[in-house]
Amino acid sequence: MAFDSPVDVSRLLMESSSFGSAEVSELRRAVSNNPRDVKQVYHQLQERVDGAGKPGERDLAAVGIAAYFLARHSESVEYLERVKKNGWADYYRGKSLQAKERFEDALSAFQDAEKSGFDAIESVLAQAGALRLAGRIDEAEKLLRAHSRNAVSRAEYSYQMGCIMADRGDTFGAIEYFERAVDMDPRHSGALFRLANLNATYGNDEEAIQLYERSLSKPPFFVAALLNLGLLYEDMERYDCAAFCFRRVLESDPTNPRALLYLKDIEAAGDMVFDEEIVREQREADQMLNTPISDFELSARSRNCLERLEIRTLGDLTRISEAELLASRNFGETSLKEVKIILEAKGLHVGQNIADKKSIPTQLRREDLSDEQKAIFDNPVSDLNLSVRSRKCVSRLGIVTIGELMNRSPEELLSVRNFGVTSLNEIRQRLTEMGVSLRND
Repeated sequence: MAFDSPVDVSRLLMESSSFGSAEVSELRRAVSNNPRDVKQVYHQLQERVDGAGKPGERDLAAVGIAAYFLARHSESVEYLERVKKNGWADYYRGKSLQAKERFEDALSAFQDAEKSGFDAIESVLAQAGALRLAGRIDEAEKLLRAHSRNAVSRAEYSYQMGCIMADRGDTFGAIEYFERAVDMDPRHSGALFRLANLNATYGNDEEAIQLYERSLSKPPFFVAALLNLGLLYEDMERYDCAAFCFRRVLESDPTNPRALLYLKDIEAAGDMVFDEEIVREQREADQMLNTPISDFELSARSRNCLERLEIRTLGDLTRISEAELLASRNFGETSLKEVKIILEAKGLHVGQNIADKKSIPTQLRREDLSDEQKAIFDNPVSDLNLSVRSRKCVSRLGIVTIGELMNRSPEELLSVRNFGVTSLNEIRQRLTEMGVSLRND
C-alpha cells in the first residue's frame, strides 16, 4: 500500500477489522510517507473514540498505537491503558511510558505484553531496556544473557548489549554491538542514533549526518536525533535543512524549548552577513599574536627579563610600552632592539595594542586553584558532555581541556559563529556543577 491519499490511511486506521502485526507495519510506513495524512485521520479516529460511550478495543488500540508513532506519548498511554489483554497494546503502552521516562511502569507493561501473547523474545528485550534505563544495569544484562540463545540473532539484543557497554564506559565494545545491530537491521533507529552520537563526538560530522538521517527513516522520530541533526546542518550552513528538523520537533511538541530557541537562531542567521575572508584573516592574526616568545632566538638576558614581566607571547609585547620594558631591571636598549627585530619581521611593533591591555585579564594558573579545581583543570572538555553545538564551538576555539575553557570569557565564546546564549548557559551550568566558572563570569 503506497498511502497516496488520506483515504488509504483512513481505511487502515478506521476501517480495518483488526489492529495487529500487519496493521502496525502499515501504520509505520504511512507515518514515514504521509505524516500529515496520518495526523488528519488520527484526529478523526480520536474524535470517534472520545465521542463513543464505550469505544471498541480495536479503535482504542488503533488510536493509541498511532499516537505512539506520532510521538504523542501521553495520549498513547491514555488510550492503550483502556485496552485489556492485548499484547500489541501493552507493548506500545510500554514504549510510550518509556518515552515519558516512566521506566518501572514501562517494565510492567512489557511484562504484560509477554503474558498477553506478544512476541516473547521482543518482550524480554524491551524489559531489559526498561531495566537499564531505570538504572538496574546488572539486572538488565542478566536478563539478556539468560535469553541469549534465542535472542542473539535479533538486532535489538545487540543494541541493548551495546547500551550496557556504553553505560559502563566501554565505548569500543558499545560500537561493536551497535554496528552488529545495524548489520542485522539497517534501519534500527536506536543503534543508528547511538552511532551518530559517537561519530559527532569524534568530529566525524558527515558520517554522523548520514547516520542521523538513517535513524529518522522510520517512526517514531526521536526528538534528540532531529535536534542533533538540525545542529549539524546548521553548523554546515545548511539552514533550510536545519529549520526543517526543528519544525518537525515542534509539530509533535509545540513548546519544546530547545527547538524554539534553535529555530529562532536559524531565522536570525538568515539575516546575517558572514565574510569567510574576514574571519580567516582574524584567525591568522590571533594565531600570530599567540605565538610563544620561546619560538624565537633571544639572548638569555632578554628572555629572563621578559619572563619576569610575564610576557609569553608576541601579543603580550604589543600590549606593553617601550618605557615599561626599559624600566625593567637589566632590560636595556640592546634587549629592546632584539624584541623590535622579532616584531617587525611579523609586521608588528611594541605597544601597538596597548589600549587592549586592560581588557586582557591574568590567566588562571593551575597552582592558584583549590585542590578540587586542580583535579579537573587538566581534564578533557569532553567530560562536560556538551551538546553538539556547544562542543563544535568549543572545538573551533581549539579548547581541549576544562582549564582552557575556564580561561575563556563569555564574550569570547559568544563571538564564535553559531554560538548563542543557549550554548553559553549550558557551559555555565556544566562548569558550575563542577565548582568552577568561565573567566570573569
